[in-house]
Amino acid sequence: MGRLFGTDGVRGTYGEDLTDSLARSLGRAAAIVLGLGHPRPRLLIGRDTRASGEALERALVSGIGAAGGEALLAGVVPTPAVAHLVRSYGAAAGAVISASHNPARDNGIKFFGPDGMKLPDAVEGAIEAIVEDSPDDPRPAEPVVLGDAEDRYLSFLLDGAAPLAGLRIVVDCANGAAYRVAPEAYRRAGAEVVAVGEEPDGDNINDGCGSTYPERLQAMVVARGAAAGIAHDGDADRVIAIDERGGIVDGDQILAICALDALARGTLPGPAVVGTVMANLGFRRAMGRAGIGVVETAVGDRAVLEAMRERGIALGGEQSGHIIFLDRHTTGDGILTALRLLGILRASGRTLSELAAVCPRMPQVLVAVRVRDRGRLPKVRAVWDEVRRVEAELGEAGRVVVRPSGTEPVVRVMVEAATEEGARACAERIATVVAGALG
Repeated sequence: MGRLFGTDGVRGTYGEDLTDSLARSLGRAAAIVLGLGHPRPRLLIGRDTRASGEALERALVSGIGAAGGEALLAGVVPTPAVAHLVRSYGAAAGAVISASHNPARDNGIKFFGPDGMKLPDAVEGAIEAIVEDSPDDPRPAEPVVLGDAEDRYLSFLLDGAAPLAGLRIVVDCANGAAYRVAPEAYRRAGAEVVAVGEEPDGDNINDGCGSTYPERLQAMVVARGAAAGIAHDGDADRVIAIDERGGIVDGDQILAICALDALARGTLPGPAVVGTVMANLGFRRAMGRAGIGVVETAVGDRAVLEAMRERGIALGGEQSGHIIFLDRHTTGDGILTALRLLGILRASGRTLSELAAVCPRMPQVLVAVRVRDRGRLPKVRAVWDEVRRVEAELGEAGRVVVRPSGTEPVVRVMVEAATEEGARACAERIATVVAGALG
């Protein structure tokens, strides 16, 4: 068996890469590894709205029961809700059944420790070792259904949240895990809320909606005269905003807005933030002008969080919209981020487009190349020769990042340049070489 855990848990197409049998084995192994020291370990489970979620949930429950544990069911809740609820209920661990922004045919399972943190590689390795020896022995187990999980999470989100009275917003819930809790959180904070993507049917999660498909939301924000749009992905651990003119405000710009606000309030240690190699050059320049240091990591919220904890940095995030406020949560939380952004917006008296203008984006083109074996990328000399040629042509006016996806059989090619046309031409040149060598 190859390594099961990718950059964000175990993920794959349901019924092929991710089966009920594997989920049972993962449940049993997680209960054994994470439940050490507990005579009857309790593992809390949350899921998104995919049709396969209930079957995988039953399988996890069965596996947890086979290891002598007890499953606590939070139902359909965002990924960051599970990270909070694990601590709130004093569970030994948490499990999330979700494939985030992926299409409905995919699903995934990831775990949080009792502290609400994602698991380190060594612990995931220990779970994998037991999975390899797990018998496929389905056993009935009676879970505990948590009736107040959503209310506990809402109370956590709204604790200390700024009032949003007078703001009209449109929120796209991606027909995913946040379809109930996100609109409710913004309403309780005082905003006037128009919600879309709030009618999940098991198959329409991320289908033409949410943070990866913002076009409908952009049009609605302008049509409704809203101050902002908020777009979540399927498990609501990320957020992309839309300004009053219909423009996209990405994770780099949200991070910049929040960093500058924290700097002004004297709550930004360092002062520094953590970003990834994919952060736009415009973000780096904006932070530099403000005297805010940027610590760069590999892509992935786990890498961001690790750097934040090691260096005592309170704020970090990714262009994709994963933003971590370490003074408030242990993981990226799209709703928490949106509440913070909207609070800054209301207090500033400015428009969102004006706030976002502090971080103008350099033209950036991202090309995803589907490949047979993304693991071979580091050894393919032709790709890196082409990357070096492009970098030499761009000089200091651009940047190239080529990396394998952590969750899909894809190599991502990102190029920044003075013009979008130039960035696209360079990205396509590199993508052609990648496709020829690995496709």
